[in-house]
Amino acid sequence: MKKNKIDDNILKIVCYVIVGLFALPCLFPFVVMITSSFMPEREIITEGYKLFPKTLTLSAYQFLLRNPKKIINAYKVTIFNTAFGTAFALFFMSMAGYVLNRKDFKYRNFFSFFIYFTTLFSGGLIPSYILMVKHLHLKDSILAMILPGIMSAWSIFLMRNFMKSIPDSLYESATIDGAGDFHIYWKIFIPLAIPSLATIGLFSALGYWNEWYHAMLYIDSPGKFPLQYFLQKMVNQTNISTLISQGIVINVEDLPTQSIKMAVAVLATGPIILLYPFVQRYFVSGLTVGAVKG
Repeated sequence: MKKNKIDDNILKIVCYVIVGLFALPCLFPFVVMITSSFMPEREIITEGYKLFPKTLTLSAYQFLLRNPKKIINAYKVTIFNTAFGTAFALFFMSMAGYVLNRKDFKYRNFFSFFIYFTTLFSGGLIPSYILMVKHLHLKDSILAMILPGIMSAWSIFLMRNFMKSIPDSLYESATIDGAGDFHIYWKIFIPLAIPSLATIGLFSALGYWNEWYHAMLYIDSPGKFPLQYFLQKMVNQTNISTLISQGIVINVEDLPTQSIKMAVAVLATGPIILLYPFVQRYFVSGLTVGAVKG
């Protein structure tokens, strides 16, 4: 027994070392991104991005935070979109997965094919723009950034396949006790589907946090810009021709055009990374169970 325990510990150490070695190439670019965001522009131009810069400067962050009210407002818009968009997405996609899993739903195969069909073909940009602007009247509206991400065919099927792992006897027992469909969905299926909800919620939250495309198409008011789109416009402001056209006099060598890109990446990805540890324990089980169940 003691020898087996020692062998198990040695095997664990070897596995941790191997996994750690494979993790280093993934961690290296992130560390370089952070250190490069503190590098002076002249050092980046002459020596390139480095893991250990000779000097440190906050010029890139000072440029981005020269108007903190705007960037704080952009954070608020992104947090609002992420929180409400993810909540609504989980609610509607879990309901869709629950209904498509119900064997007593007569048209579930038809609707499953209809949803799957949307993964192969789509109307394209122009019909989507006409729908959002002309018919839904969502031009310059926060909903224009939330509604497109509420439903995902892949997530619906992931939720449906996960719910197939829940025994039908639970549904039958609840029906005998007089529970309605929504009560069964809310009180029985949702608590048991937390791993799948955490997986889909993480994907939805990442999508909303990185939202910039729909903001570019539909949002005109600067006060409604999400974080990613706001930072993208800030990066464009470091363009020399733009500054010259605005009559701004600046030393080109001191303009943080390269380090600001890394600072933007840090500001954009830093907060959302903190979300992953809270859902990591559900992520693997939710993804694997939902993927392999028939």
